[in-house]
Amino acid sequence: MAEPPSPTAAGTSGRTPSTPRQVLVPLALAQFICSFAGSNMNVMINDISEDLDTTVQGVQLAITIFLLVMAALMIPGGKLTDLFGRKRCLVVGLAVYGVGALLSAAAPGLGVLILGNSILEGVGTALLIPPVYILTTLYFTDTAARARAFGAIMAMGGIGAAAGPLIGGLITSGLSWRAAFVFQALVVAAIVVLSRRIADPLPPEPTRPFDIGGALLSAVGLVLVVAGILAADDNAWLMAGLLLLGFLVLAGFFRWIRAKERSGAEPLLSTALFRDRTSNLGLLTQNLQWLILLGVSFVVAAYLQVVRGYDAIQTGVIFTAATAGLLASSLAAERFAKRRTPRALVMTGFAMTVCGIVTLIAVASGSQSAWASTPGLLLIGLGLGVMLTPSVNVVQSSFPEEQQGEISGLSRSVSNLGSSLGTAIAGTILVADLAVGSYAAALIVLAVVGCGGLVAAALFPRQPAPH
Repeated sequence: MAEPPSPTAAGTSGRTPSTPRQVLVPLALAQFICSFAGSNMNVMINDISEDLDTTVQGVQLAITIFLLVMAALMIPGGKLTDLFGRKRCLVVGLAVYGVGALLSAAAPGLGVLILGNSILEGVGTALLIPPVYILTTLYFTDTAARARAFGAIMAMGGIGAAAGPLIGGLITSGLSWRAAFVFQALVVAAIVVLSRRIADPLPPEPTRPFDIGGALLSAVGLVLVVAGILAADDNAWLMAGLLLLGFLVLAGFFRWIRAKERSGAEPLLSTALFRDRTSNLGLLTQNLQWLILLGVSFVVAAYLQVVRGYDAIQTGVIFTAATAGLLASSLAAERFAKRRTPRALVMTGFAMTVCGIVTLIAVASGSQSAWASTPGLLLIGLGLGVMLTPSVNVVQSSFPEEQQGEISGLSRSVSNLGSSLGTAIAGTILVADLAVGSYAAALIVLAVVGCGGLVAAALFPRQPAPH
C-alpha cells in the first residue's frame, strides 16, 4: 500500500505517523456501523411496532427519516471537514451517533426513537462519513492501494447493510431490539479508541467561509422530495405538491451556488463538480445501487415477517446469502480493478442484481420454503459487491485534493438519498397492501431501477480517463 502523507507536514509534528492499517480499520468500521444502522431495523419491524404501540408505517417512517437526514446533511457535513478538520468531524460525528444510539435503546415511544435513531444518528453519520472517504483518498494515493482501500470500506459498508438483518435478528431474538442499539454504541466507542492514531493529513481552515444559505436550500429540497414520495400512499395531490416544491427548491439551490460563484464567493458546492461526465455517471450509479440495496432489504424483510410470519432471526439468516455474495465480490475489488474497466464492472454488477431481483419475483408465489429467496439474494449481493467500489473510486478519483471535501459530501449525499428513496419507494408500494402482489410490484420497480443503472453504466467511457 502507498504510505500516507506525513503528519508532520500537516502541522502535527511529534505525533507518531499512522500506518495504512491503523487508518483503514476505524474508517471501514465507521462505514460498517452506519450501513448497519440503515438496515438492521428491518428485522425489528414487528418487535418495535408491538413494544412501542406503533405500526409498520411508523417504523418505516423512522428508517426513512434516518436515511433522509443523512442525505440532506451529507453535503454540508463534507464542507465542514474543511473548516474544522477531518479527524475532528469524524470524532464529533461518532459522539453524536453514540448518544443517539443510547437514546434509541431507552426509547419509550416512537417519537423518542425518531429523535435518537433518525435525527441524532443521522446527524452523526452526516458528520463522520465524509471524513471516511476524504481520509481514504488522501492517505492512499496509489491507484492500486486506493482501489484496495475503497474495496475494504465498501465491503464493510455493504456487509453492514446486508448483514444488518442477520445481526439485528440475532440480537433481537436473543435479547431485545433495544440491545441492537447498545451494540451500535459499543462499536462506536471502539471506533473512537481506534481512531486516536489517525493524523489529519491537511490542516483545518477555520476562517474558510461556509455557505449557510446553500446548506439550507439543499437540505430543504431533499427533504421535500423524499417526503413527497412517502406521501404517495396517502394523497396523490400532496405527493405531487411536495415533489414539485422540492424540485423548485433544488433548482433554487443550483441558481444560488451559480450566483455565489459569479460574485466571487465560495458556494456550498462548486458547479465544476457537475461538469465531469464520468463522475456524474458514477454518482448516478451510486444512487441507484444504494436505492436497490436498501429497497430490497426493506421489502424482503417486511414481506418475510408480516406475510410469511418469520421471526427476526429467521429473516436475518435468510439474508446471509446476500451478505456472503457481497462480501465475496467486494473483497475481490482490487483484483477486478486490475483486469476490468469500471464500465465493465458496473454493467456486470447491475446485470447480476437485476437477475437476482427477477429470481425473487419468480419464487414469490411459488415455494413456501424459507430458503426459496436465497438464490435471488445471493445474486443481488454478488452484483452489488462487484459495482459498489468502482463507482466510488471513479467519483473520488475525478477530483484533486482541494475538492475532496465537496465531492465526498456530494457522493455520500447521493448514495444516502438513494438509500432513503429505496426504502420510501419500495416501502410505500409494499405497505399499501402487505401481500404477494404488492411484494412483487415493489420488486418489479427495483428491477426497472436496476435496468436504468445498467444503461447509465453503459455510458461510462470504455477506458477511464487518467486523473
